Amino acid sequence: MKLARLEKVELRNQWKDEAKDFTPWLAEVENIELLGEAIGMELEVIAKEEKVGSFSADILCKDIVTNRNVVIENQLEQTDHSHLGQVITYCAGLQASTFIWIASQIREEHRAAVDWLNAITDESYNFFAIEVQLFKIGDSPVAPNFKVVAKTNGLV
Repeated sequence: MKLARLEKVELRNQWKDEAKDFTPWLAEVENIELLGEAIGMELEVIAKEEKVGSFSADILCKDIVTNRNVVIENQLEQTDHSHLGQVITYCAGLQASTFIWIASQIREEHRAAVDWLNAITDESYNFFAIEVQLFKIGDSPVAPNFKVVAKTNGLV
């Protein structure tokens, strides 16, 4: 029996722009549910580009089980310091108890920072670092995969 090969697809081939392409895609019900399955949460999108002062959080969600705010910050590149600061600022401004930081690659230093946040906070706060990947087989449509790299102790 001949098996096909799983092929990794570059994120920018599918989504040229984070704000115009990836964020709206992720905010669709079936895609936010897919993300929720990866981290063990039921998420409902409240807003895209939610204002926090002069800044905007990519996606504001509600955790359906706890009714608490969740902030999602996207990067189609590897993680950087400025996005870590942004996601913390958005959590403070939107009184979120959870952040989900999604990027093409989570740098080791940033994974350690997310692990540290989970270690020093109580179980009512959750911090996730997730790598988004795209795959296809032959001429099939691309399929997303959310790879959890750092997570809270209480979920997943």
